[in-house]
Amino acid sequence: MNTDPSLLEGLPPILDYRVETLILGSFPSPASLAARHYYAHKQNQFWRVMAALLGEPMVTFDYAEKQRCLLRHRVGVWDVYRTCRREGALDSAIEAAEPNDFSLLKKQAPRLRRICFNGKTSGKFERWFAGQGYETRVLPSTSPAYTLSFARKVQLWQEAWAAG
Repeated sequence: MNTDPSLLEGLPPILDYRVETLILGSFPSPASLAARHYYAHKQNQFWRVMAALLGEPMVTFDYAEKQRCLLRHRVGVWDVYRTCRREGALDSAIEAAEPNDFSLLKKQAPRLRRICFNGKTSGKFERWFAGQGYETRVLPSTSPAYTLSFARKVQLWQEAWAAG
């Protein structure tokens, strides 16, 4: 149990035994931690990107339906860090980070074959996952801090999705 009040704790994974693709972010934003759901910040483009990839109106769904929709499409979501200290929302401010225990993935998601990293911070784990036999892709961050156009982000995510 966390007894350090400055240490932030992440969110549980969206994961089940059918998941074939896992999207790994870095750590939830303050808005996501407060809401207790992934990509809760209104300017984060994650749900819009996923809507384009999956052909679902995900931005109109409540969070429970977003989770069910991802799982129907055999997609999971988690973060690379379980705990950290951070002022604000920027990945560059993450300190004292502890990774999640990914050894459980083989048992909890036995069909998992592809890991997509939502940005370069989570992409630092690519080599480890590739070494575990997973197909890996580092994709442009859906964060509003990453200023690549939305159309270009969608294009790059779609190319990676199609290749898998």
